[in-house]
Amino acid sequence: MRMSRISAALTGLAVSGFSTAALAAGSIDGAVQKQATNWTAIIMFVAFVLATLGITYWAARRTKSAKDFYAAGGGITGFQNGLAIAGDYMSAASFLGIAGLVFSAGFDGLIYSIGFLVGWPIILFLIAERLRNLGKFTFADVASFRFRQTPIRSMAASGTLVVVILYLIAQMVGAGKLIQLLFGLDYTIAVVLVGVLMVAYVMFGGMLATTWVQIIKAVLLLSGATFMAFMVMVKFGFSMEALFAKATEVSPKGIKLMAPGGLVSDPIDAISLGMALMFGTAGLPHILMRFFTVSDAKEARKSVFYATGFIGYFYILTFIIGFGAIVLVLNVPEFMAADGKGILGGTNMAAIHLSKAVGGDLFLGFISAVAFATILAVVSGLTLSGASAVSHDLYASVFRQGHANEAEEIRVSKLTTLVLGVIAIVLGIAFENQNIAFMVGLAFAIAASANFPVLFMSMFWKGLTTRGAFLGGFIGLITASVLVVLGPPIWKSVLGHPAAIFPYSNPAIFSMPLAFFCCWLFSKMDTSADAAKEQEAYGPQYVRSQTGIGAEGASEH
Repeated sequence: MRMSRISAALTGLAVSGFSTAALAAGSIDGAVQKQATNWTAIIMFVAFVLATLGITYWAARRTKSAKDFYAAGGGITGFQNGLAIAGDYMSAASFLGIAGLVFSAGFDGLIYSIGFLVGWPIILFLIAERLRNLGKFTFADVASFRFRQTPIRSMAASGTLVVVILYLIAQMVGAGKLIQLLFGLDYTIAVVLVGVLMVAYVMFGGMLATTWVQIIKAVLLLSGATFMAFMVMVKFGFSMEALFAKATEVSPKGIKLMAPGGLVSDPIDAISLGMALMFGTAGLPHILMRFFTVSDAKEARKSVFYATGFIGYFYILTFIIGFGAIVLVLNVPEFMAADGKGILGGTNMAAIHLSKAVGGDLFLGFISAVAFATILAVVSGLTLSGASAVSHDLYASVFRQGHANEAEEIRVSKLTTLVLGVIAIVLGIAFENQNIAFMVGLAFAIAASANFPVLFMSMFWKGLTTRGAFLGGFIGLITASVLVVLGPPIWKSVLGHPAAIFPYSNPAIFSMPLAFFCCWLFSKMDTSADAAKEQEAYGPQYVRSQTGIGAEGASEH
């Protein structure tokens, strides 16, 4: 899910086809205009913060063991977890970014809604049940189930940390810019505030607090978006045709607003973007971690079912909100920038301005607070997944070889949370005026190229070995990273070179198949005795993945 950037990110995204999640992190090549302090928004924001800190205090008193800290004790129901997953996934990237894309590009903005949504059937049918039956706290538990722990967990933790840090930078910048625009606070103060709250939620409340923050945020966001879409449709007699007709009439793009190809016209880039969004979703560590908070595989399936419904409904709303903003925000003097070029605060503020157009200052305050709550919820989930990768995968399983007790593991996790919080604050401040749209796109590409192939093949292919998984995962990780650096988003737009070495903005179409191929090739080349044992262990793993027998918290049947 997570928060993004405005005009430059939009341009970079439209040209590069990068994930809208980046967009929501707020695009930022220049300073955002600081507006008059919105006291309604601040009051609602403070009320939300106080409420969530109360939840954190409540959760801290109930967090006794490592399972409580990492997986909320496994006591979250499928419906609750579905809402929490939706809360994790419906970032400001989705709310502000997709609405902003539809506002600026029209129908073609829907490509991101579809791309983010179609990742869920893959998780539902291929991953959720097996993940819950095989794992304990992190997806590395599953990836390393029948392999040597040290290399696989090292590889999985590396991929997790890269994804988490890239995502966190985008979220922190998005948070700072949103508060700077709406609340009148200084950018640095805003970033520090988000970092402190994020550390508090995770460090003291663990997964239980994070889950309930995400559930509350999801309910608020769905409610707010529903009201906005309803008010837009009321003005057009609940006729989508009338809304589209009015939008094409007032937009400078006119009829082109309803034509495809405005954002991603190159077929290779389009396919590559689709692959990153679809398969990257199934490799995001903070999303996969949510399946360990439920009691068994049945509840894991329910989680995805409910999450898909909530997320699908939400993306329909963002489409209406985007077109509603074209009609009710564009060319309205109150919402236009002082120089007359675009709307106040940039394209990603389209949904925020629409909230005022349909509900006045009170609703603007509510939506502003919800957008900020969205950021807090996503960064909390990201931080917890990063902390668990260090404490559970690296410290407990690699450095201590499984001999660390729960107290030590939780202590390392809390220290890691603190370190990640400091890193996020420092990088958020450092990247204030930098277009970081590519970072979230890179996060999706890395998740699709490093995490997903190893996770998928470990569950579905008997022939995979430690050597194949380790080399394939790392090759996918490195390839995705290098190709993005050499591609137009960084080599040309950021570093200022006249032409990119790698011509495509999205590397997944190259890096993901390469990771799969390397997993296969190096596994086939591995003729060691360990490889034979690992292949023999696939049988028991398959039985457990299908039945849940032996899975923690699952009933044997």
